[in-house]
Amino acid sequence: MFDYRPMYGGALYDPEPAGGQVTSVSLYDGPGRTTFVAGAGPATRLRAGVYRFALPDVPPGRYWATVSFTPSEGAQPVKDESVRLDLPLGLGLVTSPEAVAKELGVPLPLTAEQRDDLLTAIRKAQADVVGYLGQPVIPQLITRPSLTPYVGRDDRLEDADSWPFDVDDLVQVSAYRAREDGTYDVDFLVGLDGAAIDPIVRYVTTHAAESERLRPGGVGSQGRRVSSVSAEGQSISYESAPTTGQAGALPELSSLSRWKRRLFQPLNRPARPPWPYSSTRGR
Repeated sequence: MFDYRPMYGGALYDPEPAGGQVTSVSLYDGPGRTTFVAGAGPATRLRAGVYRFALPDVPPGRYWATVSFTPSEGAQPVKDESVRLDLPLGLGLVTSPEAVAKELGVPLPLTAEQRDDLLTAIRKAQADVVGYLGQPVIPQLITRPSLTPYVGRDDRLEDADSWPFDVDDLVQVSAYRAREDGTYDVDFLVGLDGAAIDPIVRYVTTHAAESERLRPGGVGSQGRRVSSVSAEGQSISYESAPTTGQAGALPELSSLSRWKRRLFQPLNRPARPPWPYSSTRGR
């Protein structure tokens, strides 16, 4: 499945309320979009501004896509050529082997062995992030049937606060479906969605690439970067890595501190005076 957010006029746009439709997605094997691979459509509207395509089975790899949609009823179709997909999706990773390969300068497509090595490197880098943040970076999908939105929230169904669903974690509405009795089946994403947070994606991508670059026999491995060698081969000079804050430096785990799970300890409160002397009656 591929969830698409239409872009129109340089902004996120929802065509269905205006009578439009997201009609098709076409996959190509290169950025020139000359060789057609496969297509799918039309898309199903999940919630405001989000449409889902059921993608066909294609070999793993990077594909450049063109999405066609009509902005409104009677309008001419438009094409969005900003979409790039690394398939397959749904591997539980915040980045892809193709993204790491591009960081390493390794040409695409990848061999099966290269893909497996890069997947291992991604999982190791992602495990470091999970250990530092103290929480998973892949959310959990939970479905609650027959929910009724709170009074006055019928026009904000994509907002998690509109539903009677209380958990002590980050919650997003993934999709909702109307039932015949007027209630809804709602899919919630519970937890941190690391794939949607650019700093987390960048950290995992760059550190997975660096670990493979330094690993003997790794994909795109170069060892330490050599800047010069003497004529007799008696001495070698190595490039120094950029220090923190310089352009090209690897991001540090501390750059992800704002998403770190915090532990709170409630402060001791003074004892409540007995009713009726207290301002409110205790439960």
